[in-house]
Amino acid sequence: MTDYKTLIDAETWAFIEKTNSYYPPDTIDYTIARQREIYDRMCREFFAGYPEGVTAETTAIATPSHTIPIRIYRTPATEAAAMVLYFHGGGFILGGLDSHDDVCAELCARTGFEVVSVDYRLAPEHLHPAGFDDAVSAFEWAATTYKRPILLCGDSAGGNLAAAVSHATRGHARKPIGQVLIYAGLFGDRSKGSYVTHAEAPMLTTRDIEFYRHIRTGGVDRTGEITLSPLADADFAYLPPTVLITAECDPLSSDGEAYRDRIVAAGGHAYWFEEPGLVHGYLRARHTVGRARSSFTRIVEAVSALGRGEWIW
Repeated sequence: MTDYKTLIDAETWAFIEKTNSYYPPDTIDYTIARQREIYDRMCREFFAGYPEGVTAETTAIATPSHTIPIRIYRTPATEAAAMVLYFHGGGFILGGLDSHDDVCAELCARTGFEVVSVDYRLAPEHLHPAGFDDAVSAFEWAATTYKRPILLCGDSAGGNLAAAVSHATRGHARKPIGQVLIYAGLFGDRSKGSYVTHAEAPMLTTRDIEFYRHIRTGGVDRTGEITLSPLADADFAYLPPTVLITAECDPLSSDGEAYRDRIVAAGGHAYWFEEPGLVHGYLRARHTVGRARSSFTRIVEAVSALGRGEWIW
């Protein structure tokens, strides 16, 4: 039994308790509509506002069948070195442009890069591969619209989508310059590592993970599909330079280690850092928890370096 009282500090516990007061651990037992109401309210409670000088434009990408809402963040000093395509977390069923609004605004302010947040379609109304298709469409739009390099970034479910896009666009003339994956669910081996050690972690359990997977696919077994499970790929060559940042007290942490190892074994650049004592979803704690604040700085530094084509690890 993992002793979380030892691993997790008082600041992080306070964040967990505040989160649970808005988003109880049994929320996955509610209807999807109710889950979204609860999640959206929680995100509003943690909203930290925009840094000075950041502006946002909400628009949409047109596809033959539908439009994909996006939000573009800029500052007066926005650099042309790269643009960041950001995919939000939320288990593939929650979240949108507002849930990660302040995170994207801060990422823009601190890196100096333009950030584009993508409101991909959610399950269960739109089963896999709808969300993945939207992520690829957003990349294609960015590659056509921008001359500057494209960096992929995402947290949790969004990290999964960012990685899946990286695998799908390796042969693209404008393939991503890099990717930063934040406590991403890459669907690794659930019989070992953090999936076992942290199966009942605060903020995310293996039961939660299986629930989201089931909802995303409509209960269909799609084992081995790379667009769903990036770690299922047999070929990790020619992926962009990758930085993976995970939380120690999170069943998904071992996915970061496994993904790094696969890229390095294929001759690529990948770096994995496991944040001690942190939990899934800690981006919302970046202003109140010292460890989360330090981790967000690490994320900013990774985005900044990769966006300039630098490998510093």
